[in-house]
Amino acid sequence: MPPLDLSRFTGLSTEEAQRRLTRDGFNELPSPDTRGILGIILEVIREPMFLLLVGAGAIYFVLGDVEEGALLLSFVLVIIGITVYQERKTERALEALRNLSSPRALVIRDGQLVRIAGRDVVKGDILVVSEGDRIAADALLAASTNLSVDESLLTGESVPVRKLPPVGNPGERHPGGDDQPWLYSGTLVVQGQGVAEVVSTGINTRMGEIGKALQAVETEETRLHVETAHIVRSIALIGFFLVVIVVVAYGLTRGDWLHGLLAGITLAMAILPEEFPVVLTVFLALGAWRLSKISVLARHVPAIETLGATTVLCTDKTGTLTFNRMTVAKCVVAGSSFDFLGGDERSLPEPFHELIEYAVLSCKKDPFDPMEQALLMTGNTDLSGTEHLHGDWELLVEYPLSRELLAMSNVWRSRKADEYIIAAKGAPEAIFDLCHMEPQEIARLTVDVESLASDGLRVLGVAKSRFRSGQLPDGQHAFPFTYLGLIGFADPVRPDAAAAVSECRMAGIRVAMITGDYPATARNIARQIGLPDTTSVLTGPDLAGIQPEQRDREIRASSVFARVVPEQKLQIVESLKSGGDIVAMTGDGVNDAPALKAAHIGIAMGARGTDVAREASSLVLLDDNFASIVAGIRMGRRIYANLRKAMAYIISIHVPIAGLSLIPVLLGWPLILLPIQIVFLELIIDPACSVVFEAEQEEPDIMERPPRKPGDHILDRSTITIALLQGFVTLGFVLAVYLHGMMQGLSGDELRTVSFVTIVVANLALICTNRSWTESIAARFRRPNRALGWVLGGTLFFLAAVLAIPGLRTLFQFAPVSPGFLLLCFTAGILTVAWFEVYKMVRARPGPQPQ
Repeated sequence: MPPLDLSRFTGLSTEEAQRRLTRDGFNELPSPDTRGILGIILEVIREPMFLLLVGAGAIYFVLGDVEEGALLLSFVLVIIGITVYQERKTERALEALRNLSSPRALVIRDGQLVRIAGRDVVKGDILVVSEGDRIAADALLAASTNLSVDESLLTGESVPVRKLPPVGNPGERHPGGDDQPWLYSGTLVVQGQGVAEVVSTGINTRMGEIGKALQAVETEETRLHVETAHIVRSIALIGFFLVVIVVVAYGLTRGDWLHGLLAGITLAMAILPEEFPVVLTVFLALGAWRLSKISVLARHVPAIETLGATTVLCTDKTGTLTFNRMTVAKCVVAGSSFDFLGGDERSLPEPFHELIEYAVLSCKKDPFDPMEQALLMTGNTDLSGTEHLHGDWELLVEYPLSRELLAMSNVWRSRKADEYIIAAKGAPEAIFDLCHMEPQEIARLTVDVESLASDGLRVLGVAKSRFRSGQLPDGQHAFPFTYLGLIGFADPVRPDAAAAVSECRMAGIRVAMITGDYPATARNIARQIGLPDTTSVLTGPDLAGIQPEQRDREIRASSVFARVVPEQKLQIVESLKSGGDIVAMTGDGVNDAPALKAAHIGIAMGARGTDVAREASSLVLLDDNFASIVAGIRMGRRIYANLRKAMAYIISIHVPIAGLSLIPVLLGWPLILLPIQIVFLELIIDPACSVVFEAEQEEPDIMERPPRKPGDHILDRSTITIALLQGFVTLGFVLAVYLHGMMQGLSGDELRTVSFVTIVVANLALICTNRSWTESIAARFRRPNRALGWVLGGTLFFLAAVLAIPGLRTLFQFAPVSPGFLLLCFTAGILTVAWFEVYKMVRARPGPQPQ
């Protein structure tokens, strides 16, 4: 390949370049504002539910209830600590993923070649690019030799495109397509050399325009945060109303307003919903940690709960369902074909050896072009040990492809000193032209070409020639070429993609493939991964030519989209969202970023994804494995199901606590529960709802259920009904023990003791029965949960200590009771959940079990 003539390019002067740099700014995209620890803390404490907790703690301090206030505020500090740790850990991981930072650039300035930082490139600079260079800015090609560029980050097409200088008007800038004169920032040169003049930098490049489009897309707050805030506000209002009633009733009936205020504070503590924000934060933070164990990084933790509700998964093809690398898929020689990807374990048949031999000879010895890399890999594998590999031959001349002839040839010096070997490859029609074929033969071979293309393959023809030593001709047409055959290239599908798509379908999740590639390629990939109705492919031009109402219908009925431009990817996501779907979008390129941000769940690729895509996403797949998405959805469903169980448990246990704080005031009984006893109960409730339920394994059939409906609430009517029934049954048993004690003549402290023991045991029973709403307590104990063991053991130990140690007994205002009465308390506490165990046994189908 002859070197480019750079003598006619002088470039900018150093002074002019500096002036333009000052005027236009650095050639880089604006960096997203990184949040420091203080910023994260300020973001957390602005949440209404956290402000409610801090306010309640402050009230306790004002009233002199230091222990209660300190305990409540300690919960807040723990929550802030967990959130800060998770967010900072995520930001640091993303910083480590920045593998497409500003490249260095080779430019001509003051008539000299100089290498500068990519961020210092300015408009008007003369760029010199060659194989392996990442282009630093958008530029117009001025001269080139056999230049090919990988633009998959902008177009989604894995096949490199040819670049040629313009003849006359260069036309509009649109990535993709062969023989265009425009080079784009962030794309990669895979073959040849070029000289180009920079026309735009930074945010004015094509990549920068996509970044600007991201700023217009607003993210949405997750439904779970909205619901939880509403629940907290509702319970807080109800609690305030009941507290006022208790204080007034106590003061009016007993004339003791100070103790009335104490009773009101006790009731407020019993009702105050501090567990809800604790549970939400801990579940999502630990959920993010669990996702990281399966190579899914959560950039925005609240999006985890939405992942389990996904109804449509929009996935990019290149690099997501496929490997984004070219592989030799099929060869055709003299009417016979050999399929490299068809699972045929036979060695390459002899008739195909010469085709692969000359295909390898048409490549460079150390190529950067992905198709040449695929040919060398195939040759080294299938021709190893044969006479068809020629590592000792000398490459003399390269004839590059041109606008007039889309073929290239290599001239090699063979072992015979007086003979040259020529190997050519290129577009099939160009190879037919080099071989001077008759029209009838071309028509026959075109059928083979079209057959390969219909399978989504990129097709090259291969030819050979020999030439006696002497003056080599100026062009390839002077050689007497002989046609050898066709080679089809594919971007292979990931081996676990089909199984992942199948599991999504079983879980009621529709998979839609959105790609910038050609319909035939998209249809072939869709068929391999098992997408339904692969005969119908909706293309970008189709979308652009139909009315909005019909377009929305077509989008919701299609599973395969081809030749789609970035703006249309965003349009597809918005259309699906408007139809009520919960949309997850996967992708890795800059072209995916607007749709990633607009989707409910944006899932970017971590290994090869762009910074723009990662910054726009909610989740990042660290291993770029499509199957990890399914594991993430399973985890999302598990998190949501366990979160619902935990919230139902919180409601059920607060009913008896609130009842035992309210009823004695209204009926004139001695107070049963005091603030310190409620603190003891909270020390059981908080780890139970935030750790025990979070650690629960998923139900066996969790991926066989349809996604929950987008309008469903985490605490729906049936869930709240069961939770309230559990609570009122528990309250009834505790009151029964209390009344039995009154009839037995127990003192006030003794009544408080037996009531407290009963509610503690009932609390533990509620934890055990709510671990599963489909399996019995006995069956669930066969599924280990280490946190449950610690909660059960710790609770019983401290309960025994409070009952047995005189000092603690006095602090809690308890009194010794007989072993027989304690046995009654334990029995009553366990029987509080008997009805729910029977209910689970007789229920034929899973009840209101969330996904």
